[in-house]
Amino acid sequence: MDLVLEGGTIVTMDPERRVLREPLLVSNGTITSVGQEVLEPRVSGNGAGARIVRHLDCEGKVIIPGLVQSHVHLCQTLLRGYADGLELMDWLRDRVWPFEGRHTFETMRSSVLLGIAELIRGGTTACLDMGSVRHTDAVFEAAAEAGYRLTCGKSMMDEQDVVPVPLRESTEDSLAESDALAGRWHGACGGRLRYAYAPRFVLSCTERLLREVADRASGGSLVHTHASENRNELAAVRRTLGKDNVAYLHELGISGSNVALAHCIWLGEDEKRLLAETGTHVLHCPSSNLKLGSGIAEIPELMKEGARVSLGADGAPCNNNLDMWTEMRLAALVHLPRVGAGGLTAEQVFEMATLGGARALGIEDEIGSIEVGKRADLAILNLESPHSIPPGEDVYSRLVYSGRSADVESVLIDGELVLEQGVLKTLDENSVLSGGKKNAAGGPSTR
Repeated sequence: MDLVLEGGTIVTMDPERRVLREPLLVSNGTITSVGQEVLEPRVSGNGAGARIVRHLDCEGKVIIPGLVQSHVHLCQTLLRGYADGLELMDWLRDRVWPFEGRHTFETMRSSVLLGIAELIRGGTTACLDMGSVRHTDAVFEAAAEAGYRLTCGKSMMDEQDVVPVPLRESTEDSLAESDALAGRWHGACGGRLRYAYAPRFVLSCTERLLREVADRASGGSLVHTHASENRNELAAVRRTLGKDNVAYLHELGISGSNVALAHCIWLGEDEKRLLAETGTHVLHCPSSNLKLGSGIAEIPELMKEGARVSLGADGAPCNNNLDMWTEMRLAALVHLPRVGAGGLTAEQVFEMATLGGARALGIEDEIGSIEVGKRADLAILNLESPHSIPPGEDVYSRLVYSGRSADVESVLIDGELVLEQGVLKTLDENSVLSGGKKNAAGGPSTR
């Protein structure tokens, strides 16, 4: 079925940054017309081969590219509210890793479905996810069921002195399982599911593992890891290796346009230049960075150097939500006391949340903007609410500073309505919520 979205204001994010009040045509999951005359009649052809055209009334609505989160941990959604008041390493050792070690296939699936339901409701149509050490098939199966666009990799951790027993794995097993997962899932569901190699962070991985991952990166595979998130972590890396995170990873071959580094808060000047020169992606997670007391990444400065920056919510226990609208607003505000009121614009932040994320996932030719030939990953917003009226002159300001997840009415992924008028279409929301309560980290919810 073809879809015609009529009457809405389209924020294209195309190279000209056009904002249009024109119809939008979607055919076979692809955007086939933007701002041109759409086909009529509403049913074309005859008999079994007829093409049905459905018209969606978007009068008074705003249509945006689906938001793209470049760093999340869907395996941690059930840990929401269970790891407050801790810094990174204590947070990992005392709460997160013990919980991840107790995951079963069922609880992993429940955690991922709960996270995806939240992401869809907030207009996030794609994400780059880091799984846990085990049960990564459950992550992909849940995404396939939900019709979600997911890039994911199993967490790789083979440093025996750092990793707790339930999550320990040998270098050989970590690599073999990652390769097998890539073989099963990369390109599945018509390309909607993709694989990324995901060494957790420098301290959790042996040099041999990281070099093997670098070999895969040299062949074009996407690599997703953490770097320079916390001062204590950085000090431990310096003590152990005599180098800083980004410099060490680059030395091993983990840098470049197919490498995505989460956080990047504590960087040396040489590392900032290195990120820009190599095209390595910086995954900015402002809420998580603040909640864990980690710091504030120097994003405006990195962008001036030419670094590629995108946004993510990180995991539910360090946020405690997966709301891209919160991340956009916070990213737009938190840096300004240091760099000045004009130091980061709403348009720049909205680009981080759309095209920036698509670039980090390596699929900017498929999603991230509303252009002919791209996949129809779209969010339809109702901004006719007290918090966003009057609309003002700048649509990006309206979206970034006033927008909320509650404004998202409908969402399309690959041209399919996964949320329609506030109702999830590919997931049974009551079942998802029941599973989240049943399998929560603290036990069944009584609230």
